[in-house]
Amino acid sequence: MIKRTLYFGNAAYLSLKDNQLVVKKPNEEVRTAAIEDIGFVVLDSPQVTITNALLGALLENNCAVINCGKTHLPEGLLLPLAGNTLQSERFNAQIEASIPLKKQLWQQTIQQKIINQAAILRQVRGIETKNMLVWANSVRSGDIDNREAVAAAYYWKEMFPEITDFVRDRTGVPPNNMLNYAYAILRGIVARALVASGLLPTFGIHHHNRYNAYCLADDIMEPYRPFADKLVIDILKQQDCFPKDLTTEIKAAILQLPTKDVIISENRSPLMNAVSTTTASLYKCFDGESRKIVYPEVPDGPA
Repeated sequence: MIKRTLYFGNAAYLSLKDNQLVVKKPNEEVRTAAIEDIGFVVLDSPQVTITNALLGALLENNCAVINCGKTHLPEGLLLPLAGNTLQSERFNAQIEASIPLKKQLWQQTIQQKIINQAAILRQVRGIETKNMLVWANSVRSGDIDNREAVAAAYYWKEMFPEITDFVRDRTGVPPNNMLNYAYAILRGIVARALVASGLLPTFGIHHHNRYNAYCLADDIMEPYRPFADKLVIDILKQQDCFPKDLTTEIKAAILQLPTKDVIISENRSPLMNAVSTTTASLYKCFDGESRKIVYPEVPDGPA
């Protein structure tokens, strides 16, 4: 089942009644949504009020609550502390994972990321990407040769040829702002799935920034980033320019990311469900049941 993503960008009072999220807005009819159907709530206005009872019900349902700041970009992510009945056991397996295993998992992660980047590049720009597939196949344990960076330099140059020397940077020129928003939503999707699989989003297999509470989410989202890139490209096709500001319409389009189709385990699946498959397979790797993470592939189709 695909969970709903609810976005609140204007004044609203959000409360709980009969296991329903109740939305009251000035001069509008009261609306409701079943808690069990909600996967993400995005709060993007200082005039939104949410009750503690509602927050508790959302967290109990493993819903991720994303808070946006003054720049209207996600700044905070609220997740349940207990997302799985075997959480303690799974934490231990994750923490005790060996360094060689983590390096092998990172190798698989970067290989699939580059393969997905190549597929998206072929779809949206129609260019040859044999070089990227060569780089993907040459990724070694731990990506000690940093093939990820080599592939990224080529990928971003070809993704936005209209922008001279485009660089992917959080503070860079548009459409970096759109990519920032899409990646923040993707990070929330992955973090939510990790918690549901009984894993700690903080302890990564590669990222180890002491100030980053979502190192593992940042690791596992890497092969999913190209799907967010493709969504941004699709939105840009409807624009006359590279938007400097993220309008409500653009944000609403980006929030469709959880429902976008991917191929995983040879089946077509919404991205949100695929992420859950990936995080479940990751635990099996930590537990010794498997040595391979199940990652998504790009569906065939037109640009």
